[in-house]
Amino acid sequence: MPRGARPLPPAARLPPGPVALPGRRLTTALTAHRAELVHLAGPFVLGARGMAAAARLGLPAVAVYQTDLAGYARTYLGTGENTAWRRMRAVHSAADRTLAPSTAALRDLTGHGVPRVRLWPRGVDTVRFRPALRDEPLRRRLAPGGETIVGYVGRLAPEKHVELLAGACALPGVRGVVVGDGPSEASLRTDLPGAVFLGRRTGDDLARVFASLDVFVHTGPYETFCQTVQEAMACALPVIAPAAGGPLDLVDHGRTGLLVPPLDARAVADAVGALAADPARAAAYGTTGRAAVEGRTWQAVGDQLLDHYDEVLRDRTAVAA
Repeated sequence: MPRGARPLPPAARLPPGPVALPGRRLTTALTAHRAELVHLAGPFVLGARGMAAAARLGLPAVAVYQTDLAGYARTYLGTGENTAWRRMRAVHSAADRTLAPSTAALRDLTGHGVPRVRLWPRGVDTVRFRPALRDEPLRRRLAPGGETIVGYVGRLAPEKHVELLAGACALPGVRGVVVGDGPSEASLRTDLPGAVFLGRRTGDDLARVFASLDVFVHTGPYETFCQTVQEAMACALPVIAPAAGGPLDLVDHGRTGLLVPPLDARAVADAVGALAADPARAAAYGTTGRAAVEGRTWQAVGDQLLDHYDEVLRDRTAVAA
């Protein structure tokens, strides 16, 4: 990235697409771009090639840790965690700096031997995601009986454990709303018979749905950050999330929401029931949550990223001298 260029936030919820496997053209492109530093948004496959190209050109590289591959291995294979960590350690150790999105991710990386790890959280668009978008006609369609609307937003896949909402959705006076798509959708429609499935939503439409919920619940225990929690907080929603990974940094238990033991369906249902029974408490959590994220703009975290770039470049210069 040329010095002075300002990084842009990642595109929200891009659809899956093909992965490019570059060869020498990547090195040529970096040279033509007159890059001083290489930013690896995901240091696997394409990112690993970018790391190799940076090394070939003598450029520093900053790698961003985003996905808990060990957790995915545990969920999908029941094994392979050590192999996943060996792969992650090898790739990230080649970078001049690895940026972790949360303190939990930072601890995991350093605990597994990854060097030069620093914290770099994520921003949230508090203009797009805001409580003023609450849509009463939409709420009446979702919960015609005036139920408390409890929502999940995200990918519908095994590692997200959305089935943990079953007990909460079955509570009297609660309507579950599920936003997203993925391979688990069919089974979740069976597991959550009373829930409303809205499919994949993006942009302003997604923000409107968020703002029209009463409580946001995230169920996945393997999040390195969990951006949907921040988007819910920006919409002044109380948040219920597992006490694991990224949500530990985002949810202030008893002030902006409730943290529950990971993979504990009973705890999720109890937390939903507590907030549904006490709307004033839920509203107070939402107000405090909105205030907590108002300074976490993409510009602010972009400035932090530029500081990381500057430090890496200074370190390289000092070593060369």
